[in-house]
Amino acid sequence: MRTCLFSYGTLNDPMVQEYVFQRVLTGEEDALRGYAISNKKMYGSYLVLKHTGNNEDEVAGKVYALSDEELRKADVYEGPAYRRISIVLKSGCKAWVYVERITKTLRE
Repeated sequence: MRTCLFSYGTLNDPMVQEYVFQRVLTGEEDALRGYAISNKKMYGSYLVLKHTGNNEDEVAGKVYALSDEELRKADVYEGPAYRRISIVLKSGCKAWVYVERITKTLRE
């Protein structure tokens, strides 16, 4: 089965994709409304989304079609600092996205 994953950060990097999925993904440009990139960084350097609730705020990224196995690999890659939630993108596509789980790892 195929599922969609929205990425706004490192999973857009072809080298990271090759490492995580053993292939380079083909994605479509899309955006997530009601969110913005936080000034905080996970582990001091990785992007974190913050929910604003304002539909004028949006985060650009790409949406990728993944198998269930590939989605599990993405879960492992993102690790315990992120959790996966279901969202609806600007295009109307339903997808998963990773948001922060552990706040103590965040730094200004």
